[in-house]
Amino acid sequence: MTRFQKFKKHRFAYYSLIFLAFITILAIAAPWVTFHEYDAQNISEKLMTPNSSHWFGTDSLGRDLYSRVIYGARMSLAVGIMTALLSLTVGTVIGSWAGYREGWVDRVLMHIVDMFCIFPSILIAILLTVFVGRGFLGILLALVLTSWVTQARLVRNQVLQQKSLSYVESARAMGVRGPRLIFSHILPNIVGPILVSLTFQIPTSIMSESFLSFIGLGLEPPHSSWGTLASEGFRAMRSYPHLILFPGIVLFITLLAFNYLGDGLRDLFDPHGKRDFSS
Repeated sequence: MTRFQKFKKHRFAYYSLIFLAFITILAIAAPWVTFHEYDAQNISEKLMTPNSSHWFGTDSLGRDLYSRVIYGARMSLAVGIMTALLSLTVGTVIGSWAGYREGWVDRVLMHIVDMFCIFPSILIAILLTVFVGRGFLGILLALVLTSWVTQARLVRNQVLQQKSLSYVESARAMGVRGPRLIFSHILPNIVGPILVSLTFQIPTSIMSESFLSFIGLGLEPPHSSWGTLASEGFRAMRSYPHLILFPGIVLFITLLAFNYLGDGLRDLFDPHGKRDFSS
């Protein structure tokens, strides 16, 4: 049985992967799957409830909410995926070098990690966003600087475990050292835990971006993410619940799908193979 066939038996993870692929395709193809410009204002149609012309209704400026949710997926997914990839890159380099060298190098790098862990990550993100500025790059920088430490700890621990195995000793006996040993031998053997960590980091980053946007530190108008849409809808939630309902539902399902996908991958790469994939 191949790994993909085994993965398909984990139904929630498999259906989550399909949903995430679907929402990603919608985000990429936003100009072709929406019927109104996401920033086009029409005051005469403001605060309309869902109808045949505006599937999710309109906001207080008459903008089509369906279009804004689809375009918002671009920003939310881009922030989540790019933050996870960049933090994984930084964390992998630092964590693998700390685990490989050990000694004073490990102590210094882990002290740096501990310094970042002292303060709440969301507080650091808020301060960085205030100083760097709102916008995609500001949010991305803030989230990367607060999320790489988790990846660094994971990779360091994995490298320490792998160093004691026979294949690493064999590579050393053949003269393989330093970065070549790390990237050619050790990292390919810990790709499973790294991939699982990546799938859990993406929803965490999306949620952090949504929180920053919700408190007004997100993207500048007219650009939107699911967090900014939820913030706008929250102000009129009692009178016009559709403004927060649709972006909230899409955000919730996406976060849930990433977590189910992470669970499925974690079970798939479980070396003991004790989990039941048919659930």
